[in-house]
Amino acid sequence: MGRFGLALRHAVRAVLAFGVITAFSGAAYADTGDTAWILTSTALVLLMTLPGLALFYGGLVRSINVLSVLMHCFAIACLMSVIWLVVGYSIAFGDGNGATDGAGQWWGGLSRAMLSGVTGESMTGTIPEPLFFMFQMTFAIITPALIVGSFVERVRFDAVLKFSAIWILVVYAPVCHWVWGGGWLADMGVRDFAGGLVVHATAGISSLVFVAMLGKRKSFGHDMHPPHAPVLVMIGSSMLWVGWFGFNAGSALGANGGAAQAMLVTHISAATASLVWMMIEWIQFRKPTLVGICTGMVAGLATITPAAGSVGPAGALIIGFLAAIICYYAVVLIRNRLKFDDSLDVFAVHGVGGILGTLIIPFVAALGPLAPGLGEDSVMGAFMAQATGVVAVCVWSAIASFAILFVVKLTGSLRVDEQTEDQGLDTNTHGESAYP
Repeated sequence: MGRFGLALRHAVRAVLAFGVITAFSGAAYADTGDTAWILTSTALVLLMTLPGLALFYGGLVRSINVLSVLMHCFAIACLMSVIWLVVGYSIAFGDGNGATDGAGQWWGGLSRAMLSGVTGESMTGTIPEPLFFMFQMTFAIITPALIVGSFVERVRFDAVLKFSAIWILVVYAPVCHWVWGGGWLADMGVRDFAGGLVVHATAGISSLVFVAMLGKRKSFGHDMHPPHAPVLVMIGSSMLWVGWFGFNAGSALGANGGAAQAMLVTHISAATASLVWMMIEWIQFRKPTLVGICTGMVAGLATITPAAGSVGPAGALIIGFLAAIICYYAVVLIRNRLKFDDSLDVFAVHGVGGILGTLIIPFVAALGPLAPGLGEDSVMGAFMAQATGVVAVCVWSAIASFAILFVVKLTGSLRVDEQTEDQGLDTNTHGESAYP
């Protein structure tokens, strides 16, 4: 017992000494629980694009174009991963190369290109920085992939790759820095918990510009084909729903109460919007559709995304209810009244949803139990900050997307020829068929 007691005493002294050294050295160490949750969240967000979004979009198009949609999503995932490593992450989350002239408010610079200075021991909060890099990479993958839904069935594959490669650097990464990387919108107090502005507003506005410059499908308005595989739509949307828990709850960057709160309100908003969208269709057309209830779910998820860190369950109910109504009639307005061939309603669902969720935060942040609220910020002050963020992001996305598409058109056509459009992109562009 004497030897055991002596050994135990030395062990305790060693532990205490290590703790004192750590405290004085200021070293940061990963929290294993937080790290495990963000590892899981990273996989969940990648699941949203591959295969969730790919199947959701693929089921909505004609059978002769389904492989082209899957190819767009898969190729974008690969391309964005490489670009994010080379320079995208640095633009979004760099320190502006130490700039003192205000440039760091607008972009992160190139100091972290190719992950320069990042090691396995470098930390972002309580998680390793390489993991934060990977988590944010999955956001950079899904955002340009969302735009795919606007130009399906008529776009050239090379134009998709060119546009996406430039867009991620000129639109997504700078806006990401403005909001999440310590830029000017962050300093203004703009709240965007998981991407209402950074993801959905940028993708939605850019989709509308792409549609305007690309033109309508030949069949738009007079010979429209129904979704060829609602079963794929349901499978894909279900993967989006599950993956969105990583998207929103993962944005807490820890296994904590904030993550649990975000997961709760995300689910409530999605469920509410699904039911309301279904009821609107049921009342108008006497038939509740599977595609409709799945689309309502996506609208509820997109709308709660910026607010997931600021509202409670009561606020989530309101957001889901409004998301279904406003996004549904945005679809009607864009498609039927304005005659924009935003093929899979990217702007009406993602763009309108993300903007709505961003603007509504100050008005529902304190409703009901479990609501984090706005802290000491006034409602109108917070609303003005949110509105400024919406205007800035939308205007920049529109102008930059127009310029990118103009450049891409100079290097080749955006659109396939009429024969390819008639026969389908699968066989003519990729030499394969989903249903031989």
